Amino acid sequence: MLRNPVDGTRLRILAWLSEPAVAEHGLTADDIATRLGVPRPAALTHLRLLTALGLLSTSADRLRYRRDEMRIAEVAQVFDKGW
Repeated sequence: MLRNPVDGTRLRILAWLSEPAVAEHGLTADDIATRLGVPRPAALTHLRLLTALGLLSTSADRLRYRRDEMRIAEVAQVFDKGW
């Protein structure tokens, strides 16, 4: 789901959310849609999948998305082991 995710879109989202200026506050679905140049529903599809995988978490008001660094590290470790 991450290696070939619709031309790397989900990996780009994860990369944007790791930028120092973004990491603390996260991004909204509208922010992601603007950066991708797609309608908000398309951005939400990617965000919901990444959230369902546990790679993203949402703010208390569920408007901002942030990386779940612990979960990302766990997934990376599984892939590093060759699973």
